[in-house]
Amino acid sequence: MKIFFSASEVAPFAKTGGLADVVGALPKYLAHLGHDVRVVMPLYRGISRAALERHPQPLGVPVGWGEKWGAVWEGRLPKSEVPIYFLENDSLYDREGIYGAKESAFGDNLERYAFLSRGTLQLSKLLGFVPDVFHVHDWMTAAVSIYLNTWEKETPWGKAASVLTIHNLAHQGWFPKDELPTLQLDWSHYNFLELEAYDKINVLKGGIYHSTCLTTVSPSYALEIQTPAFGFALDGVVRARADSLFGILNGIDETIWDPSSDPNLPANYNAEDLSGKAVCKAELQREAGLPVNPNIPLIGMVSRFDKQKGYDVLAEAIPRILGELDVQLVLLGTGEYWAETFFGTLSHHHPERIQAWVGFNPALAHRIEAGSDFFLMPSHFEPCGLNQMYSQRYGTLPIVHAVGGLEDTVENFDEETGEGTGFKVYDLNADSLFDVIGWAVWAFYQRPGQILAMRRRAMQKHFSWDQPAREYEKVYQKAVRRRTGLK
Repeated sequence: MKIFFSASEVAPFAKTGGLADVVGALPKYLAHLGHDVRVVMPLYRGISRAALERHPQPLGVPVGWGEKWGAVWEGRLPKSEVPIYFLENDSLYDREGIYGAKESAFGDNLERYAFLSRGTLQLSKLLGFVPDVFHVHDWMTAAVSIYLNTWEKETPWGKAASVLTIHNLAHQGWFPKDELPTLQLDWSHYNFLELEAYDKINVLKGGIYHSTCLTTVSPSYALEIQTPAFGFALDGVVRARADSLFGILNGIDETIWDPSSDPNLPANYNAEDLSGKAVCKAELQREAGLPVNPNIPLIGMVSRFDKQKGYDVLAEAIPRILGELDVQLVLLGTGEYWAETFFGTLSHHHPERIQAWVGFNPALAHRIEAGSDFFLMPSHFEPCGLNQMYSQRYGTLPIVHAVGGLEDTVENFDEETGEGTGFKVYDLNADSLFDVIGWAVWAFYQRPGQILAMRRRAMQKHFSWDQPAREYEKVYQKAVRRRTGLK
């Protein structure tokens, strides 16, 4: 099949979250299966043109009240022959940040991603590439599906199926209704079934309505987003498309996340010989300025500092954790100012117990995964999550809120049998978080043999993209068969 990915971010070129990891990896595995796969994204500031080739023809993109022009650059996804195209328009993309500055979104984001969505189709025409499937991601390229059923309806491209992956239903693309002309769509599409929601434009809603098939990034999340608790006001819209919705777990790149060969670690190790993990723990304690002691459980956390990731609950629970449990914590991330300040201040006052690094440091993230005994993920919701998979690969047992992909990928510890690969909390609050951390600490001290067996069991699990790629292949095949127009 011919498959065209359109996304707002692709690792390693630009990344704010798991979306970039998916689009940076999945196309390569689909190419291994024999498909003709291509990818398009914006040319943001900071993306080097050194290894890219500029197309001689400019690209005209109908957007707003006229047409915007841009350049097309071509490269390859790393370690592959998969083409990736970058749409250059300095007025839209040459700025600091991908979606916004600090905590506020750019005011012209509808125009920026209308350009990308419509530009995906214009680029496809420029290349003479008529895909069987357009695979689009979140609200930022959901409009591709809308354009296939409107502007492209009578063209060869209009025959293509569309698959929309919802990486995070919380991000929907809300805009004032008077911005509808930016999308160059007729007002007849501003209705309750398609784009209108609470007297505003909701781009993701339109994409859900118009896409041939929908996927999301774990089986549990596919069920959760059909409920009011996780549906962010679109649960009814998602339920209406339930027969076209498929939950497929993300994979990870097991060549990068491999403790036996990871160049970021002070010592390598594997499930048969875990001695290197003890070296990694001691070096991480030293790097964090914590007392070097193999007998104190070390808990790591690498994520955005924000409410979704559970930092509000951790902040409430931390006095009891530090007061009643003999543990050390290392945190790494950036995010909301209150969280950065709170945990930064905490590490200043308790330097022997906690270190909070504010920043983005991939090598340090690898060392935290390897050197920690446990990895904390108390997310309020987690569509898939990747760190719990990385952790298990490194023999670091996840402590998680059992939602979304965390529920699907972590097996809860059973005290009687010793089975499991982590520890789950089912009703997240400060008390329950303290209790589950306390449970893990108890097992560390009282059940060391079971903890060792859990580490080895976790390291033997596989989370590669091989199986997810085959599941996406089946969805594409279904989408192509279903492509007869949506009622």
